Amino acid sequence: MRFIIAVIDHQSRSASTDEIAAIDAFNDGLQANGHWIIACGIDSPKVATVIDNRDDLGLVTPGPLFDHDEYMSGFWLIHAADMEEALKLAAAGSKACNRKVEVRPLLG
Repeated sequence: MRFIIAVIDHQSRSASTDEIAAIDAFNDGLQANGHWIIACGIDSPKVATVIDNRDDLGLVTPGPLFDHDEYMSGFWLIHAADMEEALKLAAAGSKACNRKVEVRPLLG
């Protein structure tokens, strides 16, 4: 099964040197154990643009879809046998990056 582990923060690019080292070690473990698909940080919602081109509407709105104090600042896409394993990996990822995370199964 595939899962997304979303990193929740109130700012982008905020990891300390120690957190970056712990994230790198966590990533290395994911890769070594066959869990890794991809991971990356995401820029601030302040630079987001929402586009709605349903029915050729052509609506372009600067800014995020949702305006909240906390937002997804990065993610891991992983392989895991089941939700139980994904939750264990998410707990390790949360500890590594020192942030809250949210886990969801990918559909399809």
